Amino acid sequence: MGRRTDLHDELKTLLGTSDCYFQPSPSLKLKYPCYVYSRDPSDTIRADNLMYRRVHKYSLTYITKNPDDPLVDETESHFQMCKFNRHYKADDLNHYHYDLFY
Repeated sequence: MGRRTDLHDELKTLLGTSDCYFQPSPSLKLKYPCYVYSRDPSDTIRADNLMYRRVHKYSLTYITKNPDDPLVDETESHFQMCKFNRHYKADDLNHYHYDLFY
């Protein structure tokens, strides 16, 4: 289980730029392509009334103008516990949403 700052650095490296945003405010102007992510409830396994394992879950969205961007598939294959969830188009931008355990 890594720290959120480690995840942020890894996303920047994967993207090749610093355009990664953790829970950005609505007034922030995003640069595309970019990753936007936020924390979700952790996945916790308990045994004998004790916490056995906890993995932090993140809601990760890759936003790009290019519908055939190779980073769409590379994102899921880069992280061991990452699952593509859905795609939608808004404001002429493609949004690829993942569930990421890190």
